[in-house]
Parts: sequence; C-alpha cells; structure tokens
Amino acid sequence: MGVVSAGREFKDSYDVVVLGAGAGGMTSAAVAAREGLDTLVLEKTEFVGGTTSFAGGMAWAPNNPKKTEVESDDTLDAVQTYLDATAGTGPGSPLRRAFLETVPEAIGYLDRNTEVKLTPLSFYPDYYPDAPCSTTRGRIMEPFPFDARELGEDFKALRPPLLEFTLFGGMMIARSDIVHFRNMFRAPRSMLRVIRLTLTYALQRLSHHRGTSLVLGNALAGRLLRSLQVLKVPIRVKTKVLRLVTEGARVVGVEVETTTGRSTIRARQGVVLATGGFPHDAGMRRKYLPQEASPYSATSNGSTGDGLTLGQQAGGVVPGDDGNDGYWSPVSRFKRADGSEGIYPHTVTDRGKPGFLAVNLDGRRFTNEANSYHDFVKGMFRLSGNRPSTPAYLICDSASLWQYGLGAVKPMHSGLRAHLKSGYVKRAGSLSDLAAQLGVDAGTLEETVAIYNKDAERGVDSLFGRGSNAYHRYMGDPENEPNPCMRPMTKPPFYAVEIHAGTLGTAAGLRTNVHGQVLNSNGSPIGGLYACGNDMNSIMDGSYPGPGITLGPALVFGYIVGMHLAHGDREEIRKETA
Repeated sequence: MGVVSAGREFKDSYDVVVLGAGAGGMTSAAVAAREGLDTLVLEKTEFVGGTTSFAGGMAWAPNNPKKTEVESDDTLDAVQTYLDATAGTGPGSPLRRAFLETVPEAIGYLDRNTEVKLTPLSFYPDYYPDAPCSTTRGRIMEPFPFDARELGEDFKALRPPLLEFTLFGGMMIARSDIVHFRNMFRAPRSMLRVIRLTLTYALQRLSHHRGTSLVLGNALAGRLLRSLQVLKVPIRVKTKVLRLVTEGARVVGVEVETTTGRSTIRARQGVVLATGGFPHDAGMRRKYLPQEASPYSATSNGSTGDGLTLGQQAGGVVPGDDGNDGYWSPVSRFKRADGSEGIYPHTVTDRGKPGFLAVNLDGRRFTNEANSYHDFVKGMFRLSGNRPSTPAYLICDSASLWQYGLGAVKPMHSGLRAHLKSGYVKRAGSLSDLAAQLGVDAGTLEETVAIYNKDAERGVDSLFGRGSNAYHRYMGDPENEPNPCMRPMTKPPFYAVEIHAGTLGTAAGLRTNVHGQVLNSNGSPIGGLYACGNDMNSIMDGSYPGPGITLGPALVFGYIVGMHLAHGDREEIRKETA
C-alpha cells in the first residue's frame, strides 16, 4: 500500500508536520522519521517531488565523503575561499559555514539510512572557474538512476519531468546518453545504445504511464519518495494549510483544508516550512524581483509563497527586498499539443553550443551565451545601448538546429513543424528576413552575425570571451574546433526563439539560524518552526556559484532540521509545553 493519499484520514497529532514534498521537505521528513519521530508530510498539489522533479538533479555538495572516488582533494578551506570570492561575506556566511561543515555528515547519513544515493561527478566545473580555489571535479553530486517500479501505486503521484526533456512522451535520458543520441547515425556503438534504451522504454510503457527508468532530478525525487515509503511516512496531497496554530510564542500545529473540510493537526515537536519559495506569486515577485524579470518560471506551479506567508504570520522575517532575489534562467514560452503552456529553461542544451548567439531588440549581442544561466539573465538585466535586453532572441542556423535543437525543438528537427506553425520558432531564408520577423534592424543583425562568424573562424570571441574558460568549454561541443562554443553561422535557413528572464527558483526566504529554526525580528528562534529549501533565505545571498546550489543546501539543511527536531533542544520543548 502506498503512502501518498488525497483522501485518507490522518491522525490529529504527530511529532512533526512538514509542509511541502520537494527535496528539502522530504529530506527533513525522512531524517525525522528515521530518528524516531512520528512524521506527516502535507503537499498542496496533486504531485510529490516539487521542482526537484523538473530539475537536473545535481546537488552542489563540496567536500563530500565520496570525493575520493573521483580523485578530488577538495577541502573545506578551499571551498570557503571559493565561496568568499563568488558569494561574498554577507548575512548568509554563517549558514554557509554550517552547510560546508555538515555536508560530509549529511550525505553519509542519507547514503546509509535512506534510498538517496548520490555520486560525485568526475568533471563538472564550478560556474566561476577563474575564481580562487575553483575546481572541475568532485563538488557536484548527482543521483543514481532509480527504478520507479519500486514505488508501486505511488509512482503515479510522482511529479513527471518536463515533457520537453523526454523522448516519446515519457522516456528520460541520462546526461551520459545524450551524446549517443547525437551520434546515433555516426557511431555503431551509439546506435546500439539508443536501440537498447528505446526498446527498454517500449517494454516499460506496456505496464506504466511513463518510463520507469528515472534519472536526474526525477530520480532524486523518486528516491526520496521511496525513503518515505520504507519509513512509512504518510504524505497527504491536495491539502492546503490555512494557518499555523500557535500557543504563546510557539508553533504547535497547522490548520488545513481538504476535500472533506477543515481540521487541525497538532505538531508536538515542530512544523517544517518547505513549500518551494514564491516564483509563482505575483505580489512577492513584484516586491523582491527586478521589474525587468518576466512572470515565467520553470518551477512547480505550487510554489506560490505559502511557506513565507505562514512564517511571517508567525513572526518570521524575510530579508532582502533588494529587487534581485531570484535564481535565473532564460526561458521561452510555447504551446503544447494539448493546448497547455510550456516554459522551456535554456540552461545547458543550446545557448553555449557552436552556431548559436543571443541578440537584444537592437539586434546586438549583449552577454556571453556560454555563461551560466543565472549570469546570462543578469546580462539581460544590464543596460545594452539604452535598454535592458528583455526579451531577447536566441538564433541559430540549420546545421546547429539539427545537431543540438533549439529550446523545445529537439535535435534532428523533432517537433519543428508544430513549433513553426504555432509561431514559437521563427524561420527565414536570410538574416534580413529573420530580422524583419523579429522586429530588429536587419543591417545591425547582419553586422552582429558577421562579427560573430569572423571570431568563430579564429576561435576567439572578441566581444565577450565565449569559450575562454573551463565552464564555457564544458557547455560547448568538444568536437568543435578551435573553440568548442563557436562556429560560423552560415547555413540557412536561420531560426530564432524569443527568450525571457525567467526563474528557476527564488532566493528571498525566511531568516533562520544554523539549525534551520525560523527567527523573529529580534533574531530569536520561533519555537517549533523550521524552514528549509527555498522557504529558507538563501545561504548564498542570491549568488549562484555552481550547479545545484539550491538542491545541495536543501538536502543538507533538510538533514539539519530533521536532526534538530529529533535531538536538539528537546529539554527546552518539554519545559515550554509542561
């Protein structure tokens, strides 16, 4: 029998009530339950997994206990030096230090006591490879693939990945297999690999609604869900929390609304806020994000700031309000075959590849296309000429479209016809015709491409240094020379999609201490109230030093919160509730 339910009755009291079934929430629930606490998870949406299910699944976990597997000699002091250089020494510094010191303990605990199994990557550069003490190996971990058949009936409750990141309506592709799909017509080994994966998927679909071989963030979400199954932690979906119940200065439970009405659930030890931040709340976006940011977000639609609102009502504080508290990615909008709107995050599949460039409404390049997605959007916010580059256009020629895809259009033109018909993709036989469709000056666009092509031929980007560091080159194509990120854009027709400044999450959250306890305006912990994930104020102070810098802290602080609920301040709790 599964642990996920929308209608099953629950008890009127638990030791711990967790709000939100994403990575942070499920980790805190798993640790609390493993440490002997009676735990309940409440999820507003119909699915378990949150934005983690959409994500690449990488966790930035420096100095982790498995680093020697990839011959990393990383140290805590080295990571601290790198973070001081890239994230500064602001308010998040003490929590960053707690994070760094706890990574080995947390990752080791999850490996031994749950189904969460992570492995370090042998090569994946930090986002600022020229900063002191950056590295190309060991700091980033990814989940092992997961067989969703282990979930039984609960597999249907696991949030599916973005459809556009799958093949054939539900087949997930591991990072290591992408190269095989690109080379399937050039290398017999790759063709055999693709055939085997496709046949396996076809067999899985005979008995399941989508492929059961999970990778990336979906594998991590599946492993966390399986952990809660093993620990018999109930998850109540389609359940909205109306308010936190307090007695004196302490949070002692929640009032919820379900399909059967309202009820109160007591939480003897505490309540954990892990609802995913506020990327889909218009009011909070206006308050905390730049006015140039679009309303589009490649995150779970349930992330509407519930945890922040509940925490503030209980006396918690959300710092920030500086207009730049987002985790950014360029995104494009399109219509799916069923009429629903899709949001495609342009993270790693196209921007930095050879034969692509981004231009603003003036028809000029405005930033380095091979920078991290976060820095790319920061480039969109900067004035270029006399205005920010929002929206902008991502452009390629037919050779690059075929090889790498463009947004929701997959390589080898998969889906191109439908996206041309809908207007998502613009196509033209010449740059001047493409400029007319985009509404930019033809002469300027032609000049921009001419400069890019000349630079690509000699392998040096004279404007922005694209391809000049390890991260850029990793985002490119190692088979392309002399610069893995650039080649002349010469083969018509030419294609373009409109891109916007979108979010992958939000950085402004509730201020907490190193135990994950929510703090009031005086800096004192609010009894019985915790936050983790994107409901917790960013320990990176809104910076983005490497892949997985939201997911890594979510796992580690989920562990910290679970352990503190089980073992920290228990004597004080007994005194307060006596």
